[in-house]
Amino acid sequence: LLHGGASAVLAETLGSVGSMLHGGSTKIAVGVDLNCTHHRGVRSGLVTGVATPVHQGRSTATYEIVISDQEGRRVCTARLTCLLRDVRAGDGAQVRAAH
Repeated sequence: LLHGGASAVLAETLGSVGSMLHGGSTKIAVGVDLNCTHHRGVRSGLVTGVATPVHQGRSTATYEIVISDQEGRRVCTARLTCLLRDVRAGDGAQVRAAH
């Protein structure tokens, strides 16, 4: 049975990637709100997630993410809002040091 947390992780990943692409190389996306509604369980097979921009601003980006099963039935609907923060000198070094 697909855990709801796995759907949330997939949704946040897709929305964050979209936000980073929107923000470009001068911004970093930081998730500030994730809302997931789980519609049905999935016991086997593959799921597919599609992130669609709802708002693409200068300082925030919001995506609707729809996760569907192999038959195209909606499994989860999520909404993610990311803050788009300016990249500061040393941000990359902090990320590398954390790992």
